[in-house]
Amino acid sequence: MFLKKIALLTLSGLLAATCFFWACAPTTNKKMPTVILYNGIFFTADSLQPQAQAVALLDDRILAVGADAEIRALAGPQTQQIDLKGAFGMPGFIEGHGHFSGLGSSLENINLIETQSWQEVVGQVQNKAQNTPVGVWIEGRGWHQEKWNQSAGRTFNGYPYHDQLSAAAPGHPVVLFHASGHALIANEAAMQLAGVNAETPDPSGGRIVRDAGGKLTGVFEENAMGLIERPLQAWKDQRPEAEKQAAFEKTIQLAVNECLRYGITSFQDAGSSFWELAQYRRMAESDKLGIRLWAMVAQPQQHQLEQLKNYPQIGLGKGHFTSRAVKVYFDGALGSYGAWLLQPYADNPEMTGQNTTALDSVAAIAAACRKHGLQLCVHAIGDRANREVLNLMSNPSSPKGLRWRIEHAQHIDPQDIPRFAELGITASMQAIHCPSDAPFVVKRLGVERARSGAYAWRSLLDAGARLANGTDAPVELVAPLPCIYAAATRKSVKPEQPAFFPEQSMTRQEALLSYTLWNAWAAFEEKEKGSLSAGKYADLVILDKDLLRCAPETILQAKVLHTWVGGKLVYQHPE
Repeated sequence: MFLKKIALLTLSGLLAATCFFWACAPTTNKKMPTVILYNGIFFTADSLQPQAQAVALLDDRILAVGADAEIRALAGPQTQQIDLKGAFGMPGFIEGHGHFSGLGSSLENINLIETQSWQEVVGQVQNKAQNTPVGVWIEGRGWHQEKWNQSAGRTFNGYPYHDQLSAAAPGHPVVLFHASGHALIANEAAMQLAGVNAETPDPSGGRIVRDAGGKLTGVFEENAMGLIERPLQAWKDQRPEAEKQAAFEKTIQLAVNECLRYGITSFQDAGSSFWELAQYRRMAESDKLGIRLWAMVAQPQQHQLEQLKNYPQIGLGKGHFTSRAVKVYFDGALGSYGAWLLQPYADNPEMTGQNTTALDSVAAIAAACRKHGLQLCVHAIGDRANREVLNLMSNPSSPKGLRWRIEHAQHIDPQDIPRFAELGITASMQAIHCPSDAPFVVKRLGVERARSGAYAWRSLLDAGARLANGTDAPVELVAPLPCIYAAATRKSVKPEQPAFFPEQSMTRQEALLSYTLWNAWAAFEEKEKGSLSAGKYADLVILDKDLLRCAPETILQAKVLHTWVGGKLVYQHPE
């Protein structure tokens, strides 16, 4: 066995040397690197050459990776050589599941992610109303009733009533989206525009939250959110097309800038409308999209399935835009009692969650995905939702090889964990949700369900499953480092909060792979990005801390020094 291991190691060494020689061998036209980054500590995410000191870039691609002396020997008279002075380099972060336009909007509208009380939320709305013309909608996102540190006053199901919000902005319709994106609270003006009153029936897969006396609280869950979203969208649609496009570009530029400062070079968008996808393509092809965007079609209705014939769209705008997947919402979020569970909520025994899209509708979309060669990406958080989706994906026309995904896969019955690997389904999870949700997960699920099936990364990996990672921004901050820290420690950025069942942690290397090569694989892009390998896109991030070897808490203190996209320095730390 020992000799067999030595032989395998020798073969691996020969393969690495052969690959390096091929990468470093001069081409027939003797092209020289445009940029060399040297004197660094590189994590390459490439198993053939896991570590390196230097990387050579040729235009938008990686030319070679290796030791300082070997790489610097490739330089020509026009090559720019940059001394990293021992900084840590790695493939650019790939956000594996977020909402790109939502991220941009969160930077334009009221951002409530860090609010600590309902009173603080109301105060921000009141301040906004004082500087907003009467009749203009006020939007915000990020509130979460489970994360407030003081009483909201009168509540129902833990939610505040709309009364204070209505009094704070009586001349404006107001809509504030829950941090999860699966509920909202509206003020009286918004509900009047929507034509909602105490007698309005709940739509299928949604709930208008009313108290025991039938009074509207102002909260709308899951599909009921559409009652408020429709008049909001109608107000936005009054603008001329050119104005809409200009406003969208401004929003997206905010999202691009935010990603680049965090070292994110690629972003997997978890659901956009056909109009938004057309704007992304237009921006990419006119060199206005400064990040590589991979986007899912959001929940097409039956009459829209024909439009899927125009997809997939792969690598447009010099690799800056791809759309080859379809997103479906199958249940809601745990915080708003929307995750569809096999057993009732521990703290709300009357509820088992919401099935937001009928199974036959999901099956029709799955058939369309097979027909057009698209990935099916299904939002499933609760254990019942995950089981139903796995059952759907286990039919005779198995998706193995199609790299279908379950987005979130947060709470899984232990019996279903092995099925992800058996069926070739990617568990597209967001590590940061674990410590973020931890304060209320045990309340919702009870200790045993939380311990055995909540954010079960180690169990999934040990069973052979593929994982992807991300933040679900703007549900959470788009910053990768707290997410990587959470993956490796199951801890929050708040030091007083204990680790959440730490036996389910990833290793440090797995945590980095989950934000690079694994995400690339989950999008069929592992041949183009995700590792520092010759021939792949020159997308890199340089940090001031060695994320593999530093003390765990130090990960949170690391600074992004450089972000490179396509061989160009697109962000540099201001210090």
